[in-house]
Amino acid sequence: MTDSPPPAGSLVPATDAAEERRLRCELAAVYRLVAHYRMTDLIFTHISMRLPGPDHHFLINPYGLLFEEITASNLVKIDMSGRPVEPTPYAVNPAGFVIHSAIHGARTDAQCVLHTHTRAGCAVAAQQDGLLPLNQMSMEFHNRVGYHDYEGVVLNLREQERLVADLGSHPALILRNHGLLTVGESAAQAFLRMYYLEKACEIQVTAQAGGTALAMPPDAVCEYTAQQLSRTADDDFQNDNAYDLAWSAMLRLLDRIAPDYCD
Repeated sequence: MTDSPPPAGSLVPATDAAEERRLRCELAAVYRLVAHYRMTDLIFTHISMRLPGPDHHFLINPYGLLFEEITASNLVKIDMSGRPVEPTPYAVNPAGFVIHSAIHGARTDAQCVLHTHTRAGCAVAAQQDGLLPLNQMSMEFHNRVGYHDYEGVVLNLREQERLVADLGSHPALILRNHGLLTVGESAAQAFLRMYYLEKACEIQVTAQAGGTALAMPPDAVCEYTAQQLSRTADDDFQNDNAYDLAWSAMLRLLDRIAPDYCD
């Protein structure tokens, strides 16, 4: 992607600037958490955040920085053509642009898009049967994860249509022979979905390594659990604030271990 932004436009309204600042901090927090939980691939993979407004701009990582180096201020703002819209010394990973612009353009609810190349995620992405309902964590994604066949490094815009079609309305996508992807209406939701998708893959690979037959609950139980975890089940008790509590805990963790993330 080019690193020559167009000329600066009019001043950004204070309310828009405050909202962008908030979203920058949230996205930087996700980068630091992905680094903390060892879900990185050197400088590769990417996480993006849509910005409000009619211009369809979104934030993505500066290509070349480790995730532990990313802060709110060095995130790159680009348009749907991949061009930076503000001065920046950084380029953008072309594959990141192809994947994230496709999903942001197609899914209005995909405010944050997170993609990883972890060992466990790539291992499950290499399995014909994909993610199995072996544990409660995986059941969040029961019948709620898409699969996209490998076509090579994602550098061709013509792959975007198939990526979007394979994701469909799901909160997660397994890119076969490649890695994992989650979307969320917020940075918190995209991160926590990825955290548990990654845990589900780790548990699956560990269980398979045991060399014995695997126990899987009936499909009806898996579906009911998925509804519980997406807070659509008709249960006696609800746990609606679980993600909010978990995200608050993650931010407290960052305040201790990486307090510069919002710089």
